[in-house]
Amino acid sequence: MFGFGQLINILKKNPKKIVFTEGNDPRILEAASRLLASTFLHPILIGDLQEIADVAEESGFNIRGAEIIDPREYDKMDEMVEMFCELRKSKGVTPEQAKETLTQANYFGTMLVKMGVADSLLGGATYSTADTVRPALQLIKTKPGNTIVSSCFILVRPSATGDNDVLAMGDCAININPTEEELVEIAGETAECAKIFGVDPKVAFLSYSTFGSGKGEAVDRMRNAADKTKAKYPSLPIVGEIQFDAAVSPRVARTKCPGNEVAGHANTFIFPDISSGNIGYKIAQRLGNFEAYGPILLGLNAPVNDLSRGCNAAEVYSMAIITAALA
Repeated sequence: MFGFGQLINILKKNPKKIVFTEGNDPRILEAASRLLASTFLHPILIGDLQEIADVAEESGFNIRGAEIIDPREYDKMDEMVEMFCELRKSKGVTPEQAKETLTQANYFGTMLVKMGVADSLLGGATYSTADTVRPALQLIKTKPGNTIVSSCFILVRPSATGDNDVLAMGDCAININPTEEELVEIAGETAECAKIFGVDPKVAFLSYSTFGSGKGEAVDRMRNAADKTKAKYPSLPIVGEIQFDAAVSPRVARTKCPGNEVAGHANTFIFPDISSGNIGYKIAQRLGNFEAYGPILLGLNAPVNDLSRGCNAAEVYSMAIITAALA
C-alpha cells in the first residue's frame, strides 16, 4: 500500500518542476531546501529575488540552485500577457489589465504552468483556496468532459500488518452541495486519484440510508448518483446509497446488504455535501489517527493544489510531492 517512496520513485523516473507562489514564506523555503537536496522535483519560487534570499538566510535554509522568478522582471512577460489575453478574451481583458493581474503571484504562477515552464503548482500558504482555484479555472481550465473542479483527501495510517491503511474521501473541500451529475464526476476523479496512492478503489456513496432504509431527497440523490456512476464506470466497484457502518464493516454489511461484494470493504468514500465530507475526514484524522493529505484538487488540465494557511514545512514538502506526482 501507499508510502511516499512510491511517489518519489515515480518522480525519479520522470523529474518534474513545481511552482511555489509564495516564495518568501519560511515554510515554503524549508520545503524547497529539502527538495533541492534531491533530484526528483525542482522548485520554482515566485517573488523578489533579494527578499527570498534574505528570508532564506535569516531562516537558515540553503536554497542554492533554486529557480527564482520575479514577475516584475520576467523576460517572457510579453508572451505571457498575449496568452493571458487570448485565454480571457471573452472577458475583454486588455494587455494593460493582463499585465497588472500577472503581477499577482497566484496568476503568474498559474500561467507558468499553462505555458509549460512548470508541470504543477502549489499555493495557498498565505491566501484562500478561492485564490488558488480561481486562476486555475480561468487559465488551466477543466479536463475535457469535466464540468467542475473537485477535491479529495487521502488518509493514511500504519496498520498492524506493517502496510498502511489508505482511504480516499471526496469532495470535502470544494463543492458545497453537488448535483447527481457532479457526484458522478467527483466519484470518477476520486477513484482515479486513489489509484495513484496504491488503492484499488471500492467506492461507497454515503448516506443516512442503506438501500432505501431511509427516505428523502438526499437519499434519492446519492442512490441516483451511484447508479449513474455504475453506468459510466462499469468496471468500478460501487455501492450506494449506503451508511458508513455498512460500507466498512463486513459484519454490519451482512445484516444491512447481504450478498453485496463492495459493502463492508469500501475504501473510497463519496459524501453527499461539503459539510459531511469536511466533518468526516476530520473525524478520521483526529479520532482515527489518520494522516490527512489534501485537499487534492481534481479535474484540472494540470495539477494545482492548495495548502492550508496553518500548514507546516513538512506538509508543504508532502503536498509538493503529491502534486508533482499527479503530473
